[in-house]
Amino acid sequence: MITRTMQPVQTISLSADGNDSDPDQSWQSQLSGALRDPKALLAAVGLDNRWLQGARDGHEAFEVRVPQAYLSRIKKGDPADPLLRQVLPLGSETQAVAGYVTDPLEEADHTPAAGLIHKYAARVLMITSGACAINCRYCFRRHFPYEDHAASRAQWRKTLDYLRDDESLIEAILSGGDPLVSSDARLSWLVGELDAIPHLKRLRLHTRLPVVIPDRVDDAMLEWLAATRLQKVVVLHINHANEIDDNVIRACDRLKSVGVTLLNQSVLLRGVNDDVEILRALSERLFEAGILPYYLHVLDPVAGAAHFDVPDDEAQRLHDALRDQLPGFLLPRLVREVPGEQAKTPVQAHHTSSTPR
Repeated sequence: MITRTMQPVQTISLSADGNDSDPDQSWQSQLSGALRDPKALLAAVGLDNRWLQGARDGHEAFEVRVPQAYLSRIKKGDPADPLLRQVLPLGSETQAVAGYVTDPLEEADHTPAAGLIHKYAARVLMITSGACAINCRYCFRRHFPYEDHAASRAQWRKTLDYLRDDESLIEAILSGGDPLVSSDARLSWLVGELDAIPHLKRLRLHTRLPVVIPDRVDDAMLEWLAATRLQKVVVLHINHANEIDDNVIRACDRLKSVGVTLLNQSVLLRGVNDDVEILRALSERLFEAGILPYYLHVLDPVAGAAHFDVPDDEAQRLHDALRDQLPGFLLPRLVREVPGEQAKTPVQAHHTSSTPR
């Protein structure tokens, strides 16, 4: 079996904002120093070798990657910790399950150019990086052929020509992998090019880095974000309130200081957040951090993640119960992504209360 890996990340030795800080504390060093060995992960979280064979099997299918800043929030000695569940490889990931496939969203059918996915009206998604700071075990792109979408600057120019030629486009979405593993120099250039396309209005980034390595939100990043005329939206990916510590809140405050709108999308995951009180606490904690709940996705049926599945009827009951406990602006939309559809598809709820929220 061949290990699937996200693309390696080039790092530099100085902190990105140019200050004379300890290079070991730079986000680049934290990124390159992420834990990438299943045995080391078990030792770090206080689990014994009974878990080792399964962790190695899962790692062979999709490698472990956990940065220390995220690891520090995991409760030691608890295999059911909701943060650990998201990153711990298991032997069950190697079992074939009917309906679980390598390309659950059929993205290969919507790639008009390398690094570009065009599925929805008025917006395109740009695969800005094939690397992530953390490898989530339920990732719908865990089998994505990033090596086929690694773009040079010359290739990016062709992609930018595609955006210039289609005046129906008003939004560019930077995704990956995680776009924020790219250098600030590269991102500054790319956003500058997008800024110069007159019919574009919005820039959206889908990222987990401000959550797993909050130091990524540094002065250099804020500089290129502040410079663009485009409206800026950062969609974070947080599944449990325990992921939001004081460092994450400070990173969010810095993003908001340059005019970024913060949204969150979660995935409903068995053993992580399949509980109404956990989901309620997540929405409340998000709002405390200045982040609006946006989507609650049911699991994309990607091969290796079937053990996280929550059936639709259970998902609907949870969402109904959550609606009864939250004001409307804190209730994420329960959705799934259906290949070929022009937008996210609501998972229909059966709530009938007429009480205003």
